Amino acid sequence: MDASLLDVAFSAIVTLADPTRLAFLGLGVIIGLVLGVIPGLGGLVGLSLLLPFTFKMDPYTALAFLMGLQAVVVTSDTIPAVLFGVPGTVGSAATILDGYPMARKGEAGRAFGAAFSSSVLGGLFGAAVLALSVPIIRPIILEITSPELLAICVFGLSLVAVLSGGTPLKGLAAACIGLMVATAGDDPQTGTLRWTFESLYLYDGLPVVPLALGLFAIPEIADMVITRQSIAGNASVGTRWAQVEGIKDVFRNKFLLIRCATIGSSLGAIPGIGASIIDWIAYGHAVRTIKDSGKTFGKGDVRGVIASESSNNAKEGGALLPTIAFGVPGSASMALILGAFLIHGLEPGPKMLTQRLDITYTLVWSVALANILGAGLCFLFANQLAKIALVRIGILAPVVLAVTYIGAYQGSNAWGDLYALLIFGFIGWIMKRLRWPRPPLILGFVLGGLVERYLFISTDRYGWEWLWIYREGEFTPWVTIIFIMTLYGVLAPIIKGYLRRKKAGATGQRTFAFQRQNLDPSLYFSCAVLVMFGACVWISWDWEFGARLAPLVIAMGGILFTGGLIFTDLFIAPPERTAAAGPALDTTEEARQSSAGDAFKAGEEDVHFDIQADYGDLDLKSIILRAARYFGWLIAFLVAATLIGLLPAMGLFLIGYIRFEGKESWKLTLLIAVPMWIFSYLLFHRVLLVQWPLTLFGDLFPVVRSIEPLNLF
Repeated sequence: MDASLLDVAFSAIVTLADPTRLAFLGLGVIIGLVLGVIPGLGGLVGLSLLLPFTFKMDPYTALAFLMGLQAVVVTSDTIPAVLFGVPGTVGSAATILDGYPMARKGEAGRAFGAAFSSSVLGGLFGAAVLALSVPIIRPIILEITSPELLAICVFGLSLVAVLSGGTPLKGLAAACIGLMVATAGDDPQTGTLRWTFESLYLYDGLPVVPLALGLFAIPEIADMVITRQSIAGNASVGTRWAQVEGIKDVFRNKFLLIRCATIGSSLGAIPGIGASIIDWIAYGHAVRTIKDSGKTFGKGDVRGVIASESSNNAKEGGALLPTIAFGVPGSASMALILGAFLIHGLEPGPKMLTQRLDITYTLVWSVALANILGAGLCFLFANQLAKIALVRIGILAPVVLAVTYIGAYQGSNAWGDLYALLIFGFIGWIMKRLRWPRPPLILGFVLGGLVERYLFISTDRYGWEWLWIYREGEFTPWVTIIFIMTLYGVLAPIIKGYLRRKKAGATGQRTFAFQRQNLDPSLYFSCAVLVMFGACVWISWDWEFGARLAPLVIAMGGILFTGGLIFTDLFIAPPERTAAAGPALDTTEEARQSSAGDAFKAGEEDVHFDIQADYGDLDLKSIILRAARYFGWLIAFLVAATLIGLLPAMGLFLIGYIRFEGKESWKLTLLIAVPMWIFSYLLFHRVLLVQWPLTLFGDLFPVVRSIEPLNLF
């Protein structure tokens, strides 16, 4: 960086140091922290809310205000991810895999210390990358075309083999499910309606918010309700200074933090990639590069928290690069930042790197200061927040569920959001019980739109020539290089797993024989998935080329993976193990995983990178009955909402669940339910101005409808 750039950078920090601008930056940070804690909300909602308030501000103050919010949402979203197993935003989904088990073991404070320190260091790293990369970003971005973007997406999907632990075929099939769900709606190329089931709600596709909350929030709360314990069980949350140990963990793993922050800032700079997958890719990198990760990751390893949190904060600096340089938003939130540029007469492009370089470095300093302030506030209250893990489940569950319902409704402000929440919540719980990994499904879903878009553009423009090194007579090796990396990423765990088992003392060969003991619910679920993919091929076969291209490719891949899974479950017996390798496998649910996965084990027999609940000595009947009661309450909440409105139903749900299911006193019930309802009313109705849908009573009685904007009974 030459002297002139240093002068501009110094001038920008002096400009930002104005007390008014710092006050607005701090206010943005506080709002961002609050929005990050609430499941379903996030930077997009916050920026939409604050954008109108910036009209009369100068550009420096307005951008400091907005970036203060955006930079810290992925810091505070760690709180629900660790304590509840609920992704506050999609960017914290990977944090759940190790942060939540740490909370269950009484290490919430340590997880917070590692997460917040990783967040601030990752955020500062991203800001530094932004500052240093501004002069050289243009030639790099111009080299990236649709085939390269598609290859990057495929590379991201290849990580499902790691995220699926010992059952890569399950993970690949789950990723195909997510990709297929992402194709629902009005096809952008031909206008064909795909998988809409004659529902207007699905015309624009399924929103990610109810899907993510359904797959992760509903099943985690279900397991806590079934086991009837707090998040931390009977363990202690830890001492007041437990978070200090987490900070030490970060510095012990400083090279992991640097690598993952580099991944976050690099991928964040690629338009369209976004926060939805960056934490997964960083987590997969950590699993792949850390020795013996299969024994600890997914079970409460602090390194998994460090990998996820350092990457998702570092991506903010990277996402600003294409926004500033080309006017191409690096993410959906950056599109609103771009809107703020236009409001204040700022033209993204070369001028931002020359004439208005002071604005660019104001953004750099805003990101850096916001991360420091946000992490500081989280550190200040981390110990108090960690104590939430000891709250009785009869109180905690309805509060989290009530906020989850309203958060899911933010997907598209339609009743369909709540139906999708319940449907995918039940599917997520079934997948969890049958040890089908859920992370690959959400990863496939968030990448689905990108995969289809880049696949169509690449095929339409280049035919299948985009797969080769020479494209239109020019040497373009990047797609081939990325695909080689992808192939290595898929095969390496398989080969390492084979060598590990051989070294551990596995004897004999896998034999071909009918495995009657594997005729169980997991196999039946696999068969249902196979039928679903077959139906997708049958239905989409006669669609126009643009509409059927992606569904056919995805469905055929799903048939291949699911068919291979079923075949190996039914006909491939695992090799026997010697005493050195441990006891022989039996036919119980946990022990039979070597035959239930597939013939291509990626690691240890019990490796599974998803959150698992210990039901202890509960018998199957008790589990089913408690699960039925839980989902019954959820359905009752939805029914009440359709009758009297979402907010009134929320109040009844809180009171009813805490009093009758949680068996708390009326005094404590009202002490919790009433303030919670008032807070939700003020936040969602008065501040966020949520547009509540008409209810049945609102349709039947005009008087009720006329007062509905105030959400009164």
